[in-house]
Amino acid sequence: MADKTARLFAIIDTLRRHRRPVTAEALANEQGVSVRTLYRDIQTLIALGAPVEGEAGVGYVLRPGFFLPPLMFTPEELEALVLGARWVEGRQEGSLSRAAGQALAKIAAASPDELKRRIDEAGLWPVNSRWRETDAPLLATVREAMRTEKVLHIDYADERGKATTRAIWPAALAYFEDKQIIAAWCLLRQDFRSFRIDRIAAARIGKAGFGRRRAVLMADWWRQSGLDAAS
Repeated sequence: MADKTARLFAIIDTLRRHRRPVTAEALANEQGVSVRTLYRDIQTLIALGAPVEGEAGVGYVLRPGFFLPPLMFTPEELEALVLGARWVEGRQEGSLSRAAGQALAKIAAASPDELKRRIDEAGLWPVNSRWRETDAPLLATVREAMRTEKVLHIDYADERGKATTRAIWPAALAYFEDKQIIAAWCLLRQDFRSFRIDRIAAARIGKAGFGRRRAVLMADWWRQSGLDAAS
């Protein structure tokens, strides 16, 4: 029964990673079972209420919006979660730091005793450098602009100290050990630029939206190499 339960969760995970139908043969090969067993697993999932759609010979998909929290982690997955959450928790970044600790606590609360023990005994702790705690509200504003895909107006100083006002579409926020950098489309330069958080004196979110989806911005940014710092 334990093997079947793990296999059912694995099938859900596979379907969740694919937008197009996955054939029964592909699912069966991935799970190391026969196609007939895979068909029975699909019927079991449907009977349990999982929104699996499709049919034999065509493939199966998971309806959008379905969320099933994983109940099992490999040792490496668990260590990655613990280390990542503890790294963010130690960043002195207000709400994001608190959210990391709360998320780890929720994972532990929803886990069986054995998993809780492995979380407590993971033995992985990041070495936290000193971040500017005063930047926390600014970082929260940047993240909100990214989530809502709204233009961000910033008062920015370049490396020579020259102050400018920019309107940007923040596509990504990179966290380095001693600084944070926004990768954004600059409406003034009509190009991608990088903006250091410690050079931003003030920021506010505008009413206008991005000219294109942030996912598209990110794809364009990845294709463009050799980004220069904002000037």
